[in-house]
Amino acid sequence: MSLRHAVMAALLEGEASGYDLAKGFDASVANFWMATPQQLYRELDRMRAEGLVQARVVEQERRPNKRLFSLTEAGHRKLREFTATPPRPGAIRDELMVKVQSVDAGDAEAVRAAIEERMDWAEAKIARYERLRARLLNGRSEEEYLAHADRIGPYLTLMRGLAFERENHRWGEWALAVLKQRSTATT
Repeated sequence: MSLRHAVMAALLEGEASGYDLAKGFDASVANFWMATPQQLYRELDRMRAEGLVQARVVEQERRPNKRLFSLTEAGHRKLREFTATPPRPGAIRDELMVKVQSVDAGDAEAVRAAIEERMDWAEAKIARYERLRARLLNGRSEEEYLAHADRIGPYLTLMRGLAFERENHRWGEWALAVLKQRSTATT
């Protein structure tokens, strides 16, 4: 998967500026794809050159003009092709896991602190994702939302992000308990 596929998926919500996309990535897509604003702008320019998105300029008073991007029919076709192709298996690449793997030969206290920090990040993400979930549901039950919403993809990916962060937190609690038990057994 490339950044362009994530951008095209985000543009399914409708026309957006690069700034709007960057904010949207942080609020919704970030649970499965990370990108800096600079990466987004470069990709949007490439996609425009390839005819996958179009841009219109909106003039603003006292602010720089902004470009609003939307998918072209070619972009929609490319996204349909992407969704029809089986995904490659995912792989975890996580610096924290390398540190945990090395805990017996390294600084156990630093590893514990890193796990605690990851748990704090997970808690913050869970809270943010729960707020987004409440906004999406807008007072409806999950069943109502899934039966009647125009698009359910954002909700499905949000729920995957929530499950991922909850598991990160659960694993962190367990790993800290194991490390504590080992440290007390050796003293």
